[in-house]
Amino acid sequence: MDIAETEQQIIDEFAIFDDWLDKYNLLIEMGRDLPLIDARYKTNNHLISGCQSRVWLHADLANDGKVKFPADSDAVITKGLVNLLIRVLSERTPDENTANRPGISGSDRAQRHHRPLATMACFPMVKPDEVVRAGV
Repeated sequence: MDIAETEQQIIDEFAIFDDWLDKYNLLIEMGRDLPLIDARYKTNNHLISGCQSRVWLHADLANDGKVKFPADSDAVITKGLVNLLIRVLSERTPDENTANRPGISGSDRAQRHHRPLATMACFPMVKPDEVVRAGV
């Protein structure tokens, strides 16, 4: 599945809910599935700056050339947002991630519906090319 297909899958998952409380609950549930960062990476070097919540993100480059992103946050909804980002960027090569910037946070639909979440958290602040280079 390419980046655009993964983004569409995420949009479709949220589209089944009409009630925003259900969408928040889905984000919280997604946060529980976040691939957690090893405690040794919960340092200032792995802290995403500019977030109101604390978010730690690490990049591991596997032997197959694909990047995996474990992370953690001190905020439940932010964990869900970070997990969305990881779903889009993980298991891809650094070149795939820098050539195909994720578009969920920039879409009109996302801006209209997720701006309060994105503003409170840091989803739009994490730029794929910076994430790919963090720790790789």
